[in-house]
Amino acid sequence: MSHLLEIKELRTHFPSREGTVRAVDGVSFHLDRGEVLGLVGESGCGKSMLALSLMRLVPAPGKIVGGEVLFEGRDLLRLSEEEMRHVRGDEIAMIFQDPMTSLNPVYTVGEQIAEALRLHRKMSRREARRAAIEAMREVAIPDPERRADDYPHQLSGGMRQRVMIAMALACDPKVLIADEPTTALDVTIQAQILELLEGLRRTRELAILLITHDLGVVAETADRVIVMYTGRIVEESPVEELFAHPKHPYTEGLLRCVPKLTLAEVRKAERLVAIAGSVPKLTALPPGCHFAPRCAHRMARCTEGEIPLYQLSSNVYVRCVLYDERVSVQTPAQRGSAVG
Repeated sequence: MSHLLEIKELRTHFPSREGTVRAVDGVSFHLDRGEVLGLVGESGCGKSMLALSLMRLVPAPGKIVGGEVLFEGRDLLRLSEEEMRHVRGDEIAMIFQDPMTSLNPVYTVGEQIAEALRLHRKMSRREARRAAIEAMREVAIPDPERRADDYPHQLSGGMRQRVMIAMALACDPKVLIADEPTTALDVTIQAQILELLEGLRRTRELAILLITHDLGVVAETADRVIVMYTGRIVEESPVEELFAHPKHPYTEGLLRCVPKLTLAEVRKAERLVAIAGSVPKLTALPPGCHFAPRCAHRMARCTEGEIPLYQLSSNVYVRCVLYDERVSVQTPAQRGSAVG
């Protein structure tokens, strides 16, 4: 089966005085129609740079140095800049975590949504305005005819994020990349935005790459989850499997950091467990497994050469030697270290 979006061995590097920063280091995954794929990891693990690489918007001096980004079979990395401009916003759209810096303060929000429609759909000004108001109505902005004439500063944070979603979806793209779309919002508005994205996914069969550090958001919305660490995928799994049986020690550590409010967990009254140490500098990564210095299960094999991504079943992958059949050790899953 061919996938809507397929990434193969994508690599994005940044030269620096201290050496090469491998911001995205051999990442491969796929995304299908109507699917929500969660991408999680700590700040600085390469999530946002992966998103910018898919859109070919990597800031200088960064450069995509290898791999393929196949969208409906076409490699986006081989397109001319003009061809790529037609893909951006029209077939693949992106929303960012801070709409105030993404929206232009001197134009009304209606004008900014209409601009995308005039560019990609070649509409007249009147048609574009009508379609922009309709897009605002679809993302549940009240009284869109009046709000279309508002400037970004006149809207609340939640409304600005809705405008960003309306702008991204105005041209009916097939893929939406949402980079931390709810980070700056309070919990109630956060829930509304996630509900909105879920509704659009169902009605439009929209494929969504949801980038976040919030595991609660992932549990609520994603079908599959990718966990990244220092520019690499360390685990990929269906969402229920990941939360019930985390495979990689890093994933296990992330889940242990999340407070749980079930009666059984509250009665235990256990302290939250932080992951020891900190993310290594990307110019001085440890040999072998990059998580090894922080891992309670580390052994000699962890630092002896590259650690591959082991396939445990048709849709579960993990980059950890505990799952190498030649290494006889009890894995976190075998020890029953399920984190609910």
